[in-house]
Amino acid sequence: MSLRRVITVLAALLVLALLVAPNTVDDLTPAAFLRLPLEALAGVAVVLLLPARTRRPAAVAGGVVLGLLTVLKLLDMGFTAVLARPFDPVLDWALLDDGLGFLGASTGPAGEVVAVVAALALTAGVLALVTAAVVRLARVTAGRRQPALRAVAVLAPVWLVCAALGVPVASAVTAVGAGERALQVRTSLLDQETFTAALATDPFRAVPGEELLTALRGKDVVFAFVESYGRSTIERPDLAGIVVPALDTGAAQLASAGFAARSGFLTAPVAGGSSWLAHATMLSGTRVANQARHDALMASDRLTLISAFAKADWRTVAVMPGTTGEWPEARFYGHQQVYDFPALGYRGPDLGWASVPDQYTMSAFEQMEHARADRKPLLAEIALASSHAPWPIIPPVIGWDRVGDGSIFQTYTTGEPRDAVWAKGSDVVSSTYARSIAYSLETLTSWVQASGDDDLVLVVLGDHQAAPFITGPHAGRDVPISIITRDPAVLDRISGWGWEDGLRPGPDAPGWPMEDFRDRFLTTFGPDPAPVEH
Repeated sequence: MSLRRVITVLAALLVLALLVAPNTVDDLTPAAFLRLPLEALAGVAVVLLLPARTRRPAAVAGGVVLGLLTVLKLLDMGFTAVLARPFDPVLDWALLDDGLGFLGASTGPAGEVVAVVAALALTAGVLALVTAAVVRLARVTAGRRQPALRAVAVLAPVWLVCAALGVPVASAVTAVGAGERALQVRTSLLDQETFTAALATDPFRAVPGEELLTALRGKDVVFAFVESYGRSTIERPDLAGIVVPALDTGAAQLASAGFAARSGFLTAPVAGGSSWLAHATMLSGTRVANQARHDALMASDRLTLISAFAKADWRTVAVMPGTTGEWPEARFYGHQQVYDFPALGYRGPDLGWASVPDQYTMSAFEQMEHARADRKPLLAEIALASSHAPWPIIPPVIGWDRVGDGSIFQTYTTGEPRDAVWAKGSDVVSSTYARSIAYSLETLTSWVQASGDDDLVLVVLGDHQAAPFITGPHAGRDVPISIITRDPAVLDRISGWGWEDGLRPGPDAPGWPMEDFRDRFLTTFGPDPAPVEH
């Protein structure tokens, strides 16, 4: 076989493979490529029908479109593996920048540069290669008109019969995917308009401060978000074997200190990442599933749980160990004080984005705010980051008097690269993730025992499930949530919620959309604790 024929055969195989290729890693099986694409038959027919002068421009256009659709499929694969959903071409470009920022924090600036160069080279290479392949096939098809016509005449009826009988040999995934992309663009644009209009309606915005949160007067309320703490950690055996003992031991220790807990589930708007969208959903009482919604929310005057407490005369603070620059969202939420990474005064090892161990975060919060005698009742939002990938350090929970400025945590570093875990295989990745969740939960229960009092109400919840490559592709978006307190009156107030005793909600524990929590909480702890109708 001559070199030209080899190149033509390879071009045909490439185009056919791209036309039938799925957009998720889990569907990349040999059977997925043993199909007859309708788009190939249509492409041959178009080439045969077009005048000679327009064939090459049409082939170039077709190649570019197929190349772009291939790039979108690759983005879908990446987004589905990490965020459990396909890429949105209207709303998700901002997430690419955030992903690069996290990569740079985890691997260093060189890793970020390499990733950008590789992504640009891959995109340009795919477009050039696919376009060249389509142009070559168009030229060959036009030069062999009669064989091409006979092939279409034979294969088109075969495709129709297979499609009618439901035989998976007939494929139109690329055409269907292109149509879905067009509809997705329209849907995303309309969604933004609908969401912005809905923000204008807020039943709690006009409630006077003296009527808000009356059942929590005098309490210190802490909302502690545990990074990537999802339902899978207590139900998937390989993860639960590490996390469940930490929960059960913590519940027993809390009970011996006079604390009780009730737990349920919330369904987050995201999975695998984009924690800030989950925080926004939880605190604002509206579903914030993408960056465009987040931006619209930040520009609104919607009442958040934080601003409700501020309005009712609590001191409101945020503890954000992963925030290293400006955080303009603090004003929207209603925080009067923000302790970001610089403000926390951490002097421990620099391990990238998740440098600050959770025990240091809670120790700093205790010293800077909770232990102060000259303050009003406190509302704190705390983001615990030790369970954020790539989990560069998972120390034991040490004595609180040993935490100091964090330099002691240098003892627990391994000397490995920040992202060393990725090279150790999926089993090590899963167990490391589970150990990090257990550490976060052990830190919280230890802090409650050491510093909690009769006025503490601690709300512990996950922000989202971990990435699907850890949890599996169909893990859902539920996260556990628990309320811990010594005051039985607080738990009596939530008795109508149906939550279960302890820190570990069972499989039948109730679950609500995360956006429902704000209204339920404000209603339950306001002057009228009647349940909200949904």
